[in-house]
Amino acid sequence: MGKRTVIPFGPQHPVLPEPIHLDLEMEDEKVVRAIPSIGYVHRGLEKLVEKREFTEYVYVAERICGICSFGHGWGYCKAVEGMMGIEVPARARYLRTVWHELSRIHSHLLWLGLLADGMGFESLFMHSWRLREQVLDIFEQTTGGRIIFSVCKVGGVQRDIDDSTLRGIAGRLAAMRDELRRLTDVFLEEPTSISRLRGVGLLTPQDAAELCAVGPVARASGVRMDLRTVETEGAYQDLDFQPCYAAEGDCYARCDVRIREIFESIRLICHAAEKIPAGDIAVPVKGMPQGEFFARLEQPRGEALYYAKGNGTKFLDRVRVRTPTNINIPSLVKTLEGCDLADVPMLILTIDPCISCTER
Repeated sequence: MGKRTVIPFGPQHPVLPEPIHLDLEMEDEKVVRAIPSIGYVHRGLEKLVEKREFTEYVYVAERICGICSFGHGWGYCKAVEGMMGIEVPARARYLRTVWHELSRIHSHLLWLGLLADGMGFESLFMHSWRLREQVLDIFEQTTGGRIIFSVCKVGGVQRDIDDSTLRGIAGRLAAMRDELRRLTDVFLEEPTSISRLRGVGLLTPQDAAELCAVGPVARASGVRMDLRTVETEGAYQDLDFQPCYAAEGDCYARCDVRIREIFESIRLICHAAEKIPAGDIAVPVKGMPQGEFFARLEQPRGEALYYAKGNGTKFLDRVRVRTPTNINIPSLVKTLEGCDLADVPMLILTIDPCISCTER
């Protein structure tokens, strides 16, 4: 065994969008072991459930993460609605699905830009974020916000989107799809991208399953798991949803799955604009939450769990969120073992970590 050194990676690093800290145990240029350190930006958001009424806490839940803000609000609402036996109107389910898939497009385009920036592919970075701005414009048009939306509430949604506006959004996304296709084809076929990503950071299907990987990380390793295939609270069962999978389990496969998911999200939104039913967008919330309930939601980074416990008053006893990055960190550590130091940034970025979600 050669001499080993420990190199700290993060929490501040030019390639990291958020502060994650890893101690890399090295032999020459090879990573022998990676030790993550979590808690650098812990904010204590779950404790606030004791001081905010259950109808108000959805606004706190949204602030778990700016990128996945709508999904966190929806996940919390699902837990409370399940506890109280509330059935959300069909139109509200469709609207939630549209906003959630817009969030997925927003998240994946942001990730693609950050990955490109980490590789030095600056033109791809600028074009990805330029297209992302179009998605944020849609959010602003339909919710009034670009990052935090405050449209999801217990019992439904706060705002409606008229059918003509939905059709206009579908048209804008269809136009964006053609440009995005050309952009991503160049990226996936570019020799530098292939040499940096192909065969790097392998995560076998067995390791992915044993380490409980979720989201694109698991699906890129051939694990056939996407909660949208069994989703009953959204509109996915009506929209002929097709999950995206790959078998290679390397960095390239994780990139390919996320890129294909962008196009699948655009297709889902266009389909929802055609099929959305008329009707109410919310139901009255009567009584106080009593008992406990687990809800699951397929966030852009993977499966998230939302647990809520009520005591019959307007303040919940407990809210607990298990985010996708939290459960994907063991897979990240596994893929780092044996890699070159120069590949560490790419491996971290292809996991698409959200430390704000993880540390709450």
